[in-house]
Amino acid sequence: MATNSFKPTKTWYKDADKYWKAVPSSMDGMLGGLEMVHTPDMRGSSSFLARLRSDPALLQLGTGYACDCGAGIGRVSKHFLLKHFDRVDLVEQNAQFLEMAETKYLKEERDGGSVGTMSAVGLQDFDPPAGRYDTIWCQWVLNHLTDNDMIAFLGRCTRGLAPGGIVCVKENVSTRGYVVDRSDSSVTRAASIFEGLFRAAGMKVVCTQIQTDFPQGLFEVVMWALIPEATTT
Repeated sequence: MATNSFKPTKTWYKDADKYWKAVPSSMDGMLGGLEMVHTPDMRGSSSFLARLRSDPALLQLGTGYACDCGAGIGRVSKHFLLKHFDRVDLVEQNAQFLEMAETKYLKEERDGGSVGTMSAVGLQDFDPPAGRYDTIWCQWVLNHLTDNDMIAFLGRCTRGLAPGGIVCVKENVSTRGYVVDRSDSSVTRAASIFEGLFRAAGMKVVCTQIQTDFPQGLFEVVMWALIPEATTT
C-alpha cells in the first residue's frame, strides 16, 4: 500500500544485508526469480545508452570507465556495461556476490583487466574516486537507500564523474507515493519523488526512458540520465 511518507526502521540496512545474504549467487537470485526479464532488461539499457550517446548535449560522454552500483554477481556488467565501456568497477554490499563475480561469473573479464576494483560496501557508505567514471550506473539498488542517503550518495557521485560524465538510474517506480517492503528493506518510489531527490542532490535529468517488454503485473521501470546542475550553468 502506498504512503505519502517513508520512515526507515533503525535496522533498515542490517535487515537488507540479512535478506541478500540468503539469496543465491546466481542470475535467478539477482532477478528475484524473474530471469525472463534479463534479455529485455539488457536490450532496454543498451537502447537508452545509445540514445544518450547520440545526444548532441552529451558529446563529451566517454566510453572508458563505468561503475556498476549494486552489482550483485556482475550480471549488468557482463551483459551490458562491458559491451560499451573499456573497464568497469563493481560496488556491491554482499561480499558473497563479489566472490562469485571474481572467481566464476566475471573471472575471464577480471583476469583480462576489463573488470577493475570490486568494493564490498553499501552505497550509503560508498565514495567514488574523484573524476574517475564516465558513467555511474545504478540499477535496482537505490530502492534500498533512505531518502537522505540517496541524496548524499548522488552528491558524492558528482565528484566521481569524469568531465562529461553521467549518472544513470534504473529503478522500479510506483504510481504514487512510497511502497515499502519490510521483507528486504526496499522502498519503491513514485517517479516524481525520485526526481525531487535528484534535484535535492544537485542533479539535473537530461533524459528519461521507460523500460518495455517486461511481463504484466510488475512495477513500471524508468531510466534516468543525470548530470550535475553545476555543468549546466
